[in-house]
Amino acid sequence: MPAITVDNILVLPRLPRPAEPARQRPVRTVTTAHRQREGAGFEVRRPFPSVDLRSADPFILLDQMGPVAYEPYEAKGAPWHPHRGFETVTYMLDGTMVHHDSNDGGGTIGPGDTQWMTAGSGILHDELPAEDLVIAGGEFHGIQLWVNLPRAQKMSAPRYQDLRASELTLVSSHDGGALVRIIAGELGGHDGPGSTHTPIVYAHASITPGGRLETPWPQPYSAMVYVLSGSGTAGAEGVPIREGQLAVFGPGESITVTADERQDTPSGAFETLLLGGQPIREPVVQYGPFVMNTRSEIVEAIEDFNAGRMGTIPAVHLSGKRLGE
Repeated sequence: MPAITVDNILVLPRLPRPAEPARQRPVRTVTTAHRQREGAGFEVRRPFPSVDLRSADPFILLDQMGPVAYEPYEAKGAPWHPHRGFETVTYMLDGTMVHHDSNDGGGTIGPGDTQWMTAGSGILHDELPAEDLVIAGGEFHGIQLWVNLPRAQKMSAPRYQDLRASELTLVSSHDGGALVRIIAGELGGHDGPGSTHTPIVYAHASITPGGRLETPWPQPYSAMVYVLSGSGTAGAEGVPIREGQLAVFGPGESITVTADERQDTPSGAFETLLLGGQPIREPVVQYGPFVMNTRSEIVEAIEDFNAGRMGTIPAVHLSGKRLGE
């Protein structure tokens, strides 16, 4: 980490500094991510959903996978499983991830790359560390975000897209003290390349020690900052936040994130995710990999999966093979 850098940040386009009358968003809550096992047994940090933060509309889940240094044959992923009713977004910082699905989507993503999968009406997929990483071991660090779909789009056609690191929109803070990689949505007049059904902003910001990132933020959207590594403060009021914590902002027109003067991180910077979106404000009923609006829709999703109506695993993946073959 960081996934992508520039030799001279001063040549990048700059985010505008919020105008003086712009209302700063206050920090409402700070949540510390809990740890749990997922997939075939890999550990994640999850700030939501949790006991402290059950709803992050329009998001359903945020998992930080790693950072971890795997020994040979230690890396694990998430074997074939179904989804319906939302989109998954996987952003890699270190290592590689391979995706396959029942809709002919898939590919391999590495540091700085992002893959988006719209589960929509239903899809089967797997997400696994690349074979060479499994065999040799190595660094692995990624983020998975689940973005909810509104009722009218929950049964939309499944789709897959991936973005290379070189496609992300790179900008700096107004004073050059922070590098911001815009993955999706519009931030301060700059658009990220990710295409989403639900309007969101998703960005990765590296803030130099003692630096401050001040940026306009879409007023109708929710706003959050998750700390990947390092320590600093959120909001103009300076609420302390550190690695593995999520700050949720209240209403307003701009947000502020400040790095502490000392950063003991691999990159030397305060590494954060900026995220928010247009709240959907509809009932959410989740059962494992299915996110719908009612219990009856969850029952229908389970029945459709059991009947094979969410697709089938491609034959090439049914037989399997030994690693290294």
